[in-house]
Formats: sequence, structure tokens, C-alpha cells
Amino acid sequence: MKKNVITRRDFLRGSVATTLAVTMGLPLEIKAEEEAKKKTKVILIRDADVIDKRGNINSKVIQRMLDKSVTTLFRKKDPVEAWKIFIKPDDIVGIKSNAWGPLPTPKEIESVLKKRIIDAGVPEGNIGIDDRGVLKNRIFLNSTALVNVRPLRTHHWSGVGGCIKNYIMFAPSPPFYHPDSCANLAAVWKLPIVQDKTRLNVLVLLTPLFHGIGAHHFDSTYTWPYKGILVGTDPVALDAVGLKILELKRRAYFGEDVFLKPPAKHIAIADIKHKLGTSDLKEIELLKLGWMEEILI
Repeated sequence: MKKNVITRRDFLRGSVATTLAVTMGLPLEIKAEEEAKKKTKVILIRDADVIDKRGNINSKVIQRMLDKSVTTLFRKKDPVEAWKIFIKPDDIVGIKSNAWGPLPTPKEIESVLKKRIIDAGVPEGNIGIDDRGVLKNRIFLNSTALVNVRPLRTHHWSGVGGCIKNYIMFAPSPPFYHPDSCANLAAVWKLPIVQDKTRLNVLVLLTPLFHGIGAHHFDSTYTWPYKGILVGTDPVALDAVGLKILELKRRAYFGEDVFLKPPAKHIAIADIKHKLGTSDLKEIELLKLGWMEEILI
């Protein structure tokens, strides 16, 4: 019989599991791994000029931020060459956006992503941008590649709305995933329409929402001009970093740790149970670029 061993990665990840198990009663299992994996890379880039005093987004700065993020992530000098690593001319590409009224994915970011996909050789007719209509959109129904992009915010059902949560509209019945603080959201990523198709995740932190009360509550008092974006291939890692930034902002604003209600436990569960990605910050290589003032993390 094969002998099970607990690696350093298991131990680190087990620390997260233990904390969650104690506070939330999660049935989490730690399994052996034969060898340690490299740290998951996440790019955090900020620019003080990306939003002006009126709240307008500078498209040229967004372009620069995304290009720098992708070239850093894939170790290429030219952004188009970087995009060509993960997007091919024969791909059918769906850009999964987010249309929530108070804080939607900015059109400026959607446009930059679409431009770079075209630059990578994909015909415009094979690119779609959608959120709530993905199950009726021919591009998404036939997609070979997905780009996942949405703003970060607190969420009434899942604690936070991030990269993992953004795929809920691919589920035929989204409420099916609501029980237990949306604990099993990562299961959506195993649906045939999305499984193994996501090439890039972009978590928008231009003006994140760090506090909310109720299902559709929005108060701009609880947003702030963080002026950043997170970019990576691992949706769980991006959500873990985004969650930490929200927690640190909440501590700074309220003067103490004010825990999310409900807790965003689906992020750790996406890692430990569903093996979707990495949730432990110790296993994430966070590369911070650009504007550093009040970066928090």
C-alpha cells in the first residue's frame, strides 16, 4: 500500500483548514501530495492616475496596467506576445463580465481585453462579452477559452463576490449554490461549459466595496479608490488576496476586525475540497507593481 505523507504544503494549507473547521465546522480533509508545488503567481498593479477626481476611468492607463500585468505574469516584454501564449487564433473566446448595477465591470477594461484578444489573432466575430446571458450566447456555448473579469465586493450570500463567484451565471440554477454561504461555488467551475477553459482572471479593485448590508445593498461610503487590479491564472489565489485586502480595509475603517457576514469560506473550500486553486497566502507569490501608497497588503 502507498504510504501517505503530509508535506509542508499540506501543513500550511491545513492551518487554514483547522481555523475554518474550528470557527465554522467545516468537514475538510488534508490529503498527501508527492511533491511540493511552486507558488502561485498573482500580480497586483495600481496606478494613481487610473481614475480622475470625477470618477472617470482612464482607458490608456488601464491598457498600461493590464499590459504590464500580463507581461510580468508570462515573462514577456511584448504584451501581444504574452497574450499569444494563452490565446490562439482559432479560439472562440468568451469574456465573462459582471453586470451588477452599482459596481459593474468597467467597459474600459472589457474593451482593452477584447483588443488584446484580437491582437492575439482571434477574429472579432469569435469574441463575446456577457454576464447574465451566457447560457444563451452562442460564443459562450461554443467557447474554447474564457477570460474572467469582475469587480471585487462584499456579497450578501457568499461573503465576497470575486473570480470564483463570477461564474455562477453558468449554472442552470444559481440558487442551487446558495446554501451554506455558497460553500460549494467552485463546483460551478466543473460544469462542461467552463471546465478547464479559463485562461486569465482579472479581479478589479478600482473602487472595491468593502462593506454591505442585505442582498442588494450598495453605499458608496463603503467604496474607496484603491485604483488597482489583480491578474492571474488561479481564480482562488486572486480571491484569497482580494479577501485579505478587504479584511485589512475593514480593520482600518472600523478600527477593529469586523468579520464578514457570512464568511467567505467558499474560497478555502475551492482549494481544499474542489482543488480549483490555491487559497493559502503563504503559497501565493504576490508581485506588487506601480503605485504603493496605502497598498494595505
